[in-house]
Amino acid sequence: MVGIKSYGAHIPRFRLDRNIMQLALLFLGFGPLRGEKAVANWDEDSITMAVAAAKDCLKGENKDKVDGLYFATTSQIYSLRQNAGIVAAALDLATNSRTADFTDSTKSGTGALLAAADAISAGSLNSCLVCAGDCRVSKVGSNGDYTYGDGAASFLLGKDDVIATIEGSFSTSHDFVDRRRLEGERLEHVWEERFIRDAGYMKFIPEAVMGLVKKYNLNIKDFSKVIYACAFTGAHAALGKTLGLTPEQVQEPLLMTVGDTGVAQPLMMLVAALEDAKPGDKIMVVSFGQGCDAFYLTVTDNITKVKDKKAIKRNLANKVPLGSYEKYLAFRKLMPCEIGIRGEETVFTSFSIISRESRELYGMVGNKCKKCGTPAWPFQRVCPNPDCGAIDQMEPYRFADKLANIFTYTSDFLAPSIDPPASYGFIDFQGGGRCAVDFTDCDPNALKVGMPVELSFRIKFADEKRAAVNYGWKAMPIVA
Repeated sequence: MVGIKSYGAHIPRFRLDRNIMQLALLFLGFGPLRGEKAVANWDEDSITMAVAAAKDCLKGENKDKVDGLYFATTSQIYSLRQNAGIVAAALDLATNSRTADFTDSTKSGTGALLAAADAISAGSLNSCLVCAGDCRVSKVGSNGDYTYGDGAASFLLGKDDVIATIEGSFSTSHDFVDRRRLEGERLEHVWEERFIRDAGYMKFIPEAVMGLVKKYNLNIKDFSKVIYACAFTGAHAALGKTLGLTPEQVQEPLLMTVGDTGVAQPLMMLVAALEDAKPGDKIMVVSFGQGCDAFYLTVTDNITKVKDKKAIKRNLANKVPLGSYEKYLAFRKLMPCEIGIRGEETVFTSFSIISRESRELYGMVGNKCKKCGTPAWPFQRVCPNPDCGAIDQMEPYRFADKLANIFTYTSDFLAPSIDPPASYGFIDFQGGGRCAVDFTDCDPNALKVGMPVELSFRIKFADEKRAAVNYGWKAMPIVA
């Protein structure tokens, strides 16, 4: 039976206390603001977070057997270029994989997951990776400004060794206008909040839940956890009572610790539920957008074999306060930021080079000498081992999942950066290989020679005037 084989998640390292936001803008009419929101670094977006969640999901899995990747987001980077293709390239999936983007609604994440399950059930795919991530930008001082958070979730679907089987689904569709954005716009428009709450969440979610329960002759009391997306804390609690759920059945929505993560919210909540799930548990998931997708799963005995995932708990623990609302505005390009004269002269990697060398630049694939086993990045024809020197005796070797240690580093206040200083240097991979990298998600004063690091797919350069966003791999300190 089709089900989930593995899961992963990513929550950005930075957290912004909502009280800091209130002090900056006074948020008239909102009253005291509670909790914090996860904020993507300046070099993160929906694509890079999806890659991070997928890396977490694929730990211990054979990615060569993955023949599909579906990516869901409402904050797509390219309108005319497949975003899922960039994620697949970064993960070094086979070029004969099926890739597709699911966009334009916050229920796109569950739509992608159900579409993947249908494709596997029909025999069109054997194993499909589903990624959902959002990094939404709202008008300064708006409701979305303080409720939205950034994050991503990923699931590997298949038929063998599943940890949770997908038992059934029920979907509804309504042309309900809560949030909207026309082609070419960056900031969204929002309708009246009370209308969204009362005519949207409070009606559509019960409709989907009751539809699923009736379709499969279920009892709401049979579910260990019920997950439903809702951006309003009060409405979320009220929905639990409306649905007849006990407090123990309601999955914590992460609104006070991460924020409303759009397409990723119900799927991140599902990851959190699976972290604590036991064999036999039944879990219901309900998304919200222009209607709802509702589906339910049964957890199998294989859940006990899942380990070494960052998932939600470890991501929540790995946080650093972002003490400035102004820095958040600079990260989101909502406030002009001076990055120095050098930053005015931008150079980006040619799209011809990216196309020809995608596996090397995006997949971080180098090679390894068949004769002596020495790895190298970038591609080399000649083995870099002076005691070997074999020519054209190399095979592909993936570096993206390898751990490394800092060989040397520097922090540069003259190099252009939204968050100076820019830190860069060389790292030595465990198992061999050395390359130059930028460092990210780090305190420059805490960097040390020998410090363990891991690779993270990030934005290297972005130029909106040329519709160019270049990606690549950076190194960041490993957090236990």
